[in-house]
Amino acid sequence: MTAPAYRTALVVGAGSGLSASLARLLSKSGLRVALAARSTDDLAHLAAETGAKAFACDASQEGQVARLFAEVEAALGAPDVAIYNASFRTRGPLTELLPADVEKALAVSAFGAFLVAQQAAKRMLPNRHGAIFFTGASASVKGYAKSAPFAMAKFALRGLSQSLARELQPQGIHVAHFVIDGGIRSARRIEPADKPDSLLDPDAIAQTYLDVLRQPRNAWTSEVELRPWVENF
Repeated sequence: MTAPAYRTALVVGAGSGLSASLARLLSKSGLRVALAARSTDDLAHLAAETGAKAFACDASQEGQVARLFAEVEAALGAPDVAIYNASFRTRGPLTELLPADVEKALAVSAFGAFLVAQQAAKRMLPNRHGAIFFTGASASVKGYAKSAPFAMAKFALRGLSQSLARELQPQGIHVAHFVIDGGIRSARRIEPADKPDSLLDPDAIAQTYLDVLRQPRNAWTSEVELRPWVENF
């Protein structure tokens, strides 16, 4: 069976890096693209480049997420692809962490993903068609010292994805979690000349998302790990 066509993609947690690569590739592949971020000030150039529409939304707030989906639906049609790329990270020794920052990490990285998935599923289930993708990290599978909030949030995100895959995939909605296990190349993070390909290329990551999106439902992937060839497991 051939993979079904997708028409409208919503990328939550948009900015430079991976989400920008996703916007470019999805737009180039013929999808209408919506970009959502807490502030849209830095999205004007990307929106102009890709033809995407930008929407302001704090993904940790239920009312704002509901409004986001209503606005995207009115402007571009109901999203049949939702990619959750938002996260908040705070680091430090356990005894020095601020509880408010820990709460924010959980709210943005995990609770926001639940809110977005819920709104997406409400629109996808009647058509038994759609895809919900979550961006994870090394912390999704291993908790590092002095990084408890990020590990808590990313473990929760992975659990959400596994649960939703089992619930929604039999109803035609492809759910997948992407473990980005390594640093991502950017203008501010350039790999050393003596260590070529030691950082993940955001365009290459985006291509993997598109490849998974195009899978026929008789061979769906629910989790992918991506790491540079020099990264330790």
